[in-house]
Amino acid sequence: MKNQCMGLINLDKKGNPNINILNYARPLASTPIAGRYRIIDFVLSNMVNSDITNVGIYAKEKYRSLTDHLGSGKDWDLSRKKGGLYIFSPENTKHNNNYGFRTGDVYSILANIDYIERSKEEYILIAPGYMLCSMDYKEALKYHKQSKNDITVIYKHVTNADEDFLGCRTLNMDSNDRVLNIGGNIGAFPSANISMETYIMKRTDFIKCIYKIASLGTHSYFEDYIKREISNIQVGGFEFENYLKCINSIQSYAEASKEILKKDVSSELFNLERKIFTKDKSQAPTIYMKNAEVKNSFVATGCKIDGTVENCTLFRKVEVGRGAILRNCVIMQNCKIEPGVVLENVIFDKNIIISKGKELKGDKDYPMVIEKNQKL
Repeated sequence: MKNQCMGLINLDKKGNPNINILNYARPLASTPIAGRYRIIDFVLSNMVNSDITNVGIYAKEKYRSLTDHLGSGKDWDLSRKKGGLYIFSPENTKHNNNYGFRTGDVYSILANIDYIERSKEEYILIAPGYMLCSMDYKEALKYHKQSKNDITVIYKHVTNADEDFLGCRTLNMDSNDRVLNIGGNIGAFPSANISMETYIMKRTDFIKCIYKIASLGTHSYFEDYIKREISNIQVGGFEFENYLKCINSIQSYAEASKEILKKDVSSELFNLERKIFTKDKSQAPTIYMKNAEVKNSFVATGCKIDGTVENCTLFRKVEVGRGAILRNCVIMQNCKIEPGVVLENVIFDKNIIISKGKELKGDKDYPMVIEKNQKL
């Protein structure tokens, strides 16, 4: 597969999914998760681990935190002379000037389509930035070649679609893995084929599709084009069978944070054979003080704990004061929890200070979210 396929991470998605105030100043893809990672680290690492070393990220807006996190791509081994990592915005380009009044991923891609045209790989893999999984794309590409599909969609069959993956696309398929039509998951049935919104096709065919859609003006989103043309082209499905989480709401973000604490999920996501790469921040180890009691929690480096922490995720440089109690919480970087504080079902963004003795409790299904840089 090496050098046969390029990657495109598409951050301009239909419906503009976001997770509450955590995305006021950052795209969904750069939302912190699992103590030291960003959501985009998973799909980007999947590409690198699958020998995809020419990766373009098509951003829509608010991408400063994304560029700060990814930098030159060196932490993913993507700072290289051939291929590498590229981040694009739709602003100030020839095609955006022509179609600036149009929105949607088709026009975001069109604005910088010369990058795809200059690339040499035969195939392209297009993936979103909010699907959490550890996957080797090599098998999917192998299937795509053998099947002679025009487009292959990667999907997962689930039995809890009435509770999870709400708002995701669903695939109706025949016995030969041919996609007959594409719908939406409204939670009506437990069993469904959930589209991972990850597509494989020939690079030149993808370019033709983008120009065709733009010239006809019929669609703003690539997935809508596939839905319309599905009877005229061969669209196949490749099944992914391992852990998958679509993070498109505060509820799904909270659920993912809890699920990652389970041994079977964490061992699959952080498989030693398929490392999840992230920005390197070497720091001192966490200090556990006299009153520290930590159970079933993910604790990053640089923390200082002198209280009780249960079923929580603590990011780097979090301080938990004496006698403080944290249960079912996500506490992001540089937060300070002063002595005697009680937090339950709470998500803190970065740089929050909560003063002595205060209590905050959210619902277990609808956690309380506090915007970054607050003093409570």
